[in-house]
Parts: sequence; structure tokens; C-alpha cells
Amino acid sequence: MKQTMIKGTGRYVPPRVVTNHDLTQWMDTSDEWIRQRTGIEERRWVSAEGGIGPSDLGLQASKIALNRAEWTHEDVDLIIFATLSPDIYFPGSGCLLQHKLGLDSTPALDIRQQCTGFIYGLTLADAFIRSGHANRILLVGAEVQSTAIDLSTRGRDIAVLFGDGAGAACLEGVETAEAAGVLASALHAQGEFANILMMELPSHKLNPIITEEMVRAGRHYPFMDGRTVFKTAVRKLAQVTKEVLKKANLTVEDIDFFIPHQANLRINQAFAKLLNLPEEKVINNIQRYGNTTAASIPIALDEAIERQCIQSKSTVLFLALGAGLTWGAVVYRFL
Repeated sequence: MKQTMIKGTGRYVPPRVVTNHDLTQWMDTSDEWIRQRTGIEERRWVSAEGGIGPSDLGLQASKIALNRAEWTHEDVDLIIFATLSPDIYFPGSGCLLQHKLGLDSTPALDIRQQCTGFIYGLTLADAFIRSGHANRILLVGAEVQSTAIDLSTRGRDIAVLFGDGAGAACLEGVETAEAAGVLASALHAQGEFANILMMELPSHKLNPIITEEMVRAGRHYPFMDGRTVFKTAVRKLAQVTKEVLKKANLTVEDIDFFIPHQANLRINQAFAKLLNLPEEKVINNIQRYGNTTAASIPIALDEAIERQCIQSKSTVLFLALGAGLTWGAVVYRFL
């Protein structure tokens, strides 16, 4: 049976480190305030001069993943690019990455599931591979969010959270009799809660032209009802974990590592406590990178593989909740 296997991973974050102390020059905040509420100590942002988009970060992560998979760029049958911060309004960043990789007509697909992008992307890639529509897929999650946040006290609840970065995975269909690769997935969305985590502008529904009044009101910046998102995330992540484990006919004890989206360390800790998970089984790196949205899971995965935490036969559960609201989980076993 053909299974979807991870053949190589890569990550890239900008060299610019922005600490909690650095943020105090723009807003009324403190290192203690940020750590207590989010667990974040620092994050990576692109250069203040600009000119760098998620496809640029994705390119660097992709080159590393392709090298580790021992693929050339011509081996890629499909690019799936997950982001909430595209380089330009349209076309999608996947097409920009395709060109930067030197490809001619390889199809590229952008998905906009925000923090759940890697979960949706991995499930989508698995479906493409199992159906025979593609056999080697480059899945990328990449974000440049630092250029679109409100660096003032008004926007601090969101500004302190987000970082820039990219993660990539080379996925290949492999014939094997072993129970390996993507074992089960579960995806959900609930548009009823779209307004608790959103970025309103630019908007064709309201007005394609952003007015001065809109800018003064901050409607072109991200908005989040943090308390509601926190409570919903903990509950939904626990539910979808149980759901996907049931689909895979596994228990919590069968999972070697849980890799949650890095939205807030307190969310991940509350989720782990709810399911009685040992601290060492839950991988967190938000302390150093902040919330890199669609890039957070593949960055954490690549680091875990590099540290040799994840090895042959390791069973991993990826999970996330993000704007939409969207949420989901995937159980994956390494060969």
C-alpha cells in the first residue's frame, strides 16, 4: 500500500532577533508581562527595510528540505503553500516560490487555513498521493507577519505574539506494508467564529480602497479576542486529539511526541494538562520564535528531527487551531 512519507524537512528564520525588551521601545509592555501571558521570550522578524516575503523564506526552507530528501527541484510534482501573509494580494505565494525554485509549469496551490495550514496541507498532500494525482509534494508553511502588526500599545496583545519564519517538508508516496506515514487525520472549521480572529482589510466586501478613517481605526491590523480563542483552542485541541487517535486506533500512550501549533505556550500547557500528557512528550519552541502561524509546526518538526528526538518508528501527533476558526490533527509514524 502506498503511504505518504516525509522524506526531508527544512526550516528558515530571519537572522533578526527581536526580544521582549526590544518591544518596549514601541509599546507599553515588559518582558515579565509577555512571558506570563504567552511564554514568548523572543521572535524572529525580517529586516526593517522590508523587501522580503514568505516565498523568500519558504525558498530557503525548501532548499534545505529538498537537499535532505535527495530531490532536485524537478522531482516536485506539486507545491502546497500555506500562509496567511502572502507576498502580494494575488497571485499566491506558491506560484512565486515555484518560479524561484526554477520550475516551469509545476502546479502550485495556496491554502489559507492560517495556523492550521500545515495540518490541512499534510492531509491534502496525503489525498493527492493516495489518489495518484501526485507522488512527490513540497509542502511549505511560511509567514512574514512583522510588517503587518500594530507596533503600539493599542496593538500589543497581538504584536508581541507573532514572528516570521518558514518550514518545509518533502512528502513522497512510498509502497510499504508497514503502518507508517499519515495514519489518520481530522479537519474541522466553524466560520461562526470568524470574527474572533481576523484581519478585516483589505476587503472587496467593504471597500477595495483603504480610507484614512479605516487606518485610524486600525482596521487594517489583525484582531483577536484572546480570551475566547484561548478557551476554544484548549477545548477543541483536546477533542480533535481524541478523535484522530480513535481513527488511528491508537491511545495517548502510543504517541511519542505531540507537536502542537505554537500559538501560546499557556494554551499548549493547558491542553497537555487536560489530557494528562507528560511534559517531555509535548514539543514547544514558541519561547524562541513566537507564533509563526503556518510555519510553526514544520519548524518545530524540523528542530525535533535535527535534535534526534524523533527517530525511526516514532509516532507523532500534529495539531492546531487557528483563524476561521479551523482546527485539526494528523497522526504520523516514521518508517
